Amino acid sequence: MKEKKAYQVIVNIALLYVTLIMILPLVLLFINSITDENTLIANGYSFFPSKLSLDAYEYIATNFSTIGRAYGISIIATATGTFVGLLITSMMAFSLSIRKLPGTRIISFFVFFTMLFNGGLMPTYVVWTSLGIVDTIWAYILPFWLSNAFNIILVRSYFATSIPEELYESAKMDGAGYFRIFFTMAIPLGKPILVTVGLFSLLLYWNDWQNGLYFITDPQMLSIQALLNKMNQNLQAVLQNATYSSSGDIQNLPAVSIRMAIAFVAMLPILVMYPFLQKHFTSGVMGGAVKG
Repeated sequence: MKEKKAYQVIVNIALLYVTLIMILPLVLLFINSITDENTLIANGYSFFPSKLSLDAYEYIATNFSTIGRAYGISIIATATGTFVGLLITSMMAFSLSIRKLPGTRIISFFVFFTMLFNGGLMPTYVVWTSLGIVDTIWAYILPFWLSNAFNIILVRSYFATSIPEELYESAKMDGAGYFRIFFTMAIPLGKPILVTVGLFSLLLYWNDWQNGLYFITDPQMLSIQALLNKMNQNLQAVLQNATYSSSGDIQNLPAVSIRMAIAFVAMLPILVMYPFLQKHFTSGVMGGAVKG
């Protein structure tokens, strides 16, 4: 009994340590976003700053036309990409999970093959630019639709191991086709893995800045992450055509705390949504990890 209690204490301490490692950077980010700029420059990042300031959030509110537009582009790209990508992934995974369908092994091989090899950056760039996605919302959406092989295998494994194929057979005997079986049986029964993969896709789209770097040249089409990346390179790229209520001198802007504030604001949707999806996350990962 004593050994069991000691083991539990050790596990709890380890989990507490891991939790603090994940939470403290977020806390530090928020605290420094409300820290006075001169204090940040003089003393560096701190959990207990000597002077607080809301100048960074005042800047965000004042220039919401620029930051709000970037936020809207991220929301549209994330919502559209996640929904359509999840639909494509689940439909293909459902097809591959039915062993009696012809060609499933060959298609599964090609899906797995794309996880090991790809065309590289330049061929990918040439293909997508030739399709006319430069400086459009599709630059954030389309490149990821064809890069979800891992998600396909994850969902396929869940469908193959957690949903008896006899259910499909009984539905076919009642006259249901594969499309009806997919939407009325596979989707409801596969909710845990679909929520999990949907969360993966949501994070992928929301945190994406590379597509903005490769395919976006128009400042009006920057997503929130691409905008933040531009800020880290050059604050002037963000403040183009913007005004600042306290001073017209760009040199006086709280550049460091602005970066912190926008980074924190960019994380808020994920922080708000994750607790509602967490209950499906564990069961989905465990079920999808089983080899079928």
